[in-house]
Amino acid sequence: MVGTGYVGLVTGACLAEMGNHVLCMDVDPRKIATLEAGGIPIHEPGLDEVVQRNAAAGRLEFTTDIDRAVGHGTLQFIAVGTPPDEDGSADLQYVVAAARAIGERMTDYKLVIDKSTVPVGTADKVRAAVAEALAERGVALEFSVVSNPEFLKEGAAVGDFMRPDRVVVGVDAGDERAVFMMKALYAPFLRNHDRLLVMDIRSAEFTKYAANAMLATRISFMNELSRLAEKLGADIEQVRIGIGSDPRIGTHFLYAGTGYGGSCFPKDVKALIKSAADVGQTLEVLGAVESANERQKRVLEDKVVARFGADLSGRRFAMWGLAFKPGTDDMREAPSRVLIERLVARGATIAAYDPVAMDEARRAMPGQPGLAYAGSAAQALQGADALLIVTEWKEFRSPDFDGMKAALKAPVVFDGRNLFDPAFVRRLGIEYHGIGRGTAPA
Repeated sequence: MVGTGYVGLVTGACLAEMGNHVLCMDVDPRKIATLEAGGIPIHEPGLDEVVQRNAAAGRLEFTTDIDRAVGHGTLQFIAVGTPPDEDGSADLQYVVAAARAIGERMTDYKLVIDKSTVPVGTADKVRAAVAEALAERGVALEFSVVSNPEFLKEGAAVGDFMRPDRVVVGVDAGDERAVFMMKALYAPFLRNHDRLLVMDIRSAEFTKYAANAMLATRISFMNELSRLAEKLGADIEQVRIGIGSDPRIGTHFLYAGTGYGGSCFPKDVKALIKSAADVGQTLEVLGAVESANERQKRVLEDKVVARFGADLSGRRFAMWGLAFKPGTDDMREAPSRVLIERLVARGATIAAYDPVAMDEARRAMPGQPGLAYAGSAAQALQGADALLIVTEWKEFRSPDFDGMKAALKAPVVFDGRNLFDPAFVRRLGIEYHGIGRGTAPA
């Protein structure tokens, strides 16, 4: 497993759980040292138990030695980062470097598996890198390249891998050896229902981007409707229930909020838009999805300004939630970062609390002026002008409302995740501002 980030570590640990001998390789010695010491460099529920159990059993090992990694296994997963370039395209330098390293060291057949999220055509670059390295060595060895995109949700990744709703495998036409090996690898995960989908490589690469683009579209669609619901006096939560009960639509990813973030949706939407532009096509729907999401990250700022005015000098706000979603400490593209920067620019100060992401927030926003970190949700409230809810952690769903009222200067709540019932909270004497929770005009 080349790369021990979010995808590589989850994949490696879960494959080891099924009895495979997995060697995870990374160029970051600090990360490998942490893993060898029994630590986990990312927050993912249940992952630490799987890693520690399989490391203790000798099925999961870690190294910085690429020679050892290439020599270890016939199946060579590439699970390195593909950060966005300035133009929005995926940076493939680490993927290509990993492929070339395999070609420079392999001494027998290798099945090279793209696990990283990559644009269509990446398998061709991987194949060319391996072949070029072999040619420079003057050796002729067989190898296959497979696309095997991941569909893991942060916060539920272990369960997603152990009980997949589908496993997508892209292979070259006629490469039965690769198909056989991939089926054998995933058979333990698919005993109840065979959900392995074999297709051509480019379709497999495209499937990953298309899936994330669809989910991002649903989020931005509901966020757009939430803005309209407020103006029309409708409640977007009631609308969500109404349309989600239609089996053609379903309930997933229909929650209005403060916009999507994380390591996948923003990057993948941009990369797909750039891929289309490279072949002369404009993805108008996805362009709107992206712009709607950027606008939605400012929705709580708009509500705060409407309530307190544009000049927030001297105002102090409590913020519950920093990570882009619950179940993770991921701060990449988190809506909280935009909200903090914009409110501080208006003169406000923030007391923030997140049950998991505090350390990661400090790394993501080093020295951020106007931002202090509270030791608890209750502590963040003390003396604040209002509460801002940005991440829907479970512990925020049933707070001590009496304590909240007593701690705040005035009982004002801006609920960016629609955790509370507006009528219930208002009956308690709390001024409530949700997302799309319109009140019909008198």
